[in-house]
Order: sequence, then C-alpha cells, then structure tokens
Amino acid sequence: MVKRRLPRWSELRPLLRAKPPQFNPTERRLSTAHSIADLRAIARRRTPRAVFDYTDGAAEAEISLRRARQAFRNVEFHPSVLRDVSEVDIGTTMLGKRAELPFSFAPTGFTRMMNHEGEPAVARVAERAGIPYALSTMGTTSIEDVAAAAPTARKWFQLYLWRDREASRELVQRTQDAGYEALLLTVDTPVAGARLRDTRNGLTIPPELTLKTIADGAMHPAWWFNLLTTEPLSFATFSHWSGTVQDLINAMFDPALNYADLEWLRELWQGPLIIKGIQNADDARRVVELGADGVVLSNHGGRQLDRAPTMLELLPAVRDAIGDRAEVLLDTGIASGADIVAAIVLGADSCLIGRAYLYGLMAGGERGVQKAVDILRAEIVRTLQLLGVHSIGELNASHATLRR
Repeated sequence: MVKRRLPRWSELRPLLRAKPPQFNPTERRLSTAHSIADLRAIARRRTPRAVFDYTDGAAEAEISLRRARQAFRNVEFHPSVLRDVSEVDIGTTMLGKRAELPFSFAPTGFTRMMNHEGEPAVARVAERAGIPYALSTMGTTSIEDVAAAAPTARKWFQLYLWRDREASRELVQRTQDAGYEALLLTVDTPVAGARLRDTRNGLTIPPELTLKTIADGAMHPAWWFNLLTTEPLSFATFSHWSGTVQDLINAMFDPALNYADLEWLRELWQGPLIIKGIQNADDARRVVELGADGVVLSNHGGRQLDRAPTMLELLPAVRDAIGDRAEVLLDTGIASGADIVAAIVLGADSCLIGRAYLYGLMAGGERGVQKAVDILRAEIVRTLQLLGVHSIGELNASHATLRR
C-alpha cells in the first residue's frame, strides 16, 4: 500500500513559479513561438486568408515546395563528439564582407500587405543582425525610403527586367545612388506561375473590399485597421497597380530576357551582381562566365514552375560546375537553422530566407521578424554544437549526407 500525506508548504513553495504577466499583446503572442512553424501558425491566425496564402502558397499542385522541404528532411547529419563547443562562430563571408549569420533576407513582393510595418521593419532587423536585406522590385517601400530606414544595413536590390529597358536602367541608377551594395537579377519569371491559391482567393493588389474580404475582415480586424489607417500601399519601383499579381507580372516583366540582357546589365552595374533563379549547372556556369559574382539556386519558392528541380539536390552539381569562381546561395524550403547548416554542408556559401521572416512579420511586425532571426540563430548555434563544429567555416561534406 502507498502511504499518502498532505504536502508541506516548504515542499510546494519551490514549485510555484508564476510568470510575471505580459501586458503587451505582441510580446505575449511571440513568447509562445519556439520555431518558424510556430510563427507560421500565429501568422495564419493574424492575417486574412488571401494574404497568408500569398506568402505560404506555391504554384499549381505545390509539388516543388513539398519536395524542397522533404529534401531537407532527408538530410542526415554526422556529428563528432568531445570537441569543446562551448563557443561557436556562426558568421560567414558574403561578397567579400563578414555577415554575422549565414543567411540573408530574400526579396519579397508586396511586403506591406503582410504587415503595415513592411520593408523598413525587415531592413532594420537585418541592420541589427548584421546580414544583408534584398529589397524587391515588387516591394511596397521605395529604394530611397528603405535606405533611409536602415542606413548602415547591407542592402541589395532585386531586379526584374521590365519590357521598358529605360525604366530598368533608371531603377539601376536609383539603386546605385542610394548606396546599395549588390544587385540581384531574377531570371526565373518570364511569365507568372499559376499560383492557384491566389486565383481561388481572388487576391488583388491592393486587396479589394468585397463581401468576401469584408467577412474575412471581421475575423482579422487588426490587420484591416492597420491597412486602412496607414499610408496606402505604394510600390518601390512603379506608381500603382490595380489587379492580380499574375496580371501584373505578365504585363510588366519581359519574357524576351536573354543572355545579351545579362551582358548589358553587367556593363551597367559596377557592383557585385548575383543571378537568382538558377536551376541547372549549365546555366550557373554560363552566367558566371558572363561576370556574375554569385548565383542563387532557387525555384522561386516553388511559385513558378511546379516540378522544378529541388535546389538541395542540385547544389553539389552546381558547386562542381563553378567551383570557387562565384558564391553559391540557396533558397526554397528552408524552415529552420538546421536547414541552413545542411545547405552549407552540401555546398552552399549561404542561404536566403523569405517565408520564415514573413511569418514573423505577419505574427508581430518588426518584433516578429526579430523573433524569426533569434529562432534561426539559436538553431544554427545548437546544430553546430551538436555536430561538434566550432564555426560555419569548418563545415564540409563529412558532416551530412542526403539520404535518397
């Protein structure tokens, strides 16, 4: 028989550790997030369905995005022990300069639609974190205003070449005048991918007030209040648009883009040039021969051609093709710091993250983006320590394999 008794106060007192109340609702929300998946769940509750799906979704059946995430799940790490990992260095070099983390913030379109704080909030977090931030041609804050919001941040500008080449030339000049470090030319968007979530949701830029959106607004009053009581959505590089994202891309982007345009841009832009949207080793080799300083292995987050190559699987072939002649960056499917470490082990110099910080932005504005960085930083540090590695620079092919 178990003999029972009433607990003494001296035994209960050490167990009673009530947390102090958190009165700030944003901090209270973010305190429950311990992973990027947690931020995603908060973002889903906080934003209208059409806005969340624009960020979260991909093209057609979304096969490319699922394959990208599965590839990261298939990575098997090979840890070593007894290595004294009390201190690790997670900084690296990007375009010849130190970055304090092995990732940068990818360009994302219509960022103020996700949260009214928008691109300036993201740029300020990048500035504090010591990493680059890439402003999109489709951004909702001007090149100059982002530069003013984060004057010491490493700023890159992502360029889509428009049908109007003179307008593209003016964008490049504005980028140079505003002191941006690098130019990213995105080459995987000759036409818009079929993003069926957006089509089914009837998403327009800016969102229209219809019976459907008004009903959705009742479920997300804070988002609509912020949208309607701050400056109307304006764009980084053009005056206005009223219609779907797909119509905008097909109207403005140039499907005739070719290697001659890359040569033209290389002559026009004197700083580092990165080509984003590379999906095979031959294209990587060719753009490097034409003067690219870096390539981004990217299928646009699975948002363009469904069933496109999986970047993590493509990575070793591209690394072999270009060697150390240019930097290799990777995006699509990254959902944790361990994913970033895996990409570097398999041959990437660094990564770009997009959805991860957008979930944070939707969950809590600038503080949410900072939370995303804090989560990824902690995961990278922990992964290195558990691998028995002291720095990002020590990572090599012996530390992981991609299981088939």
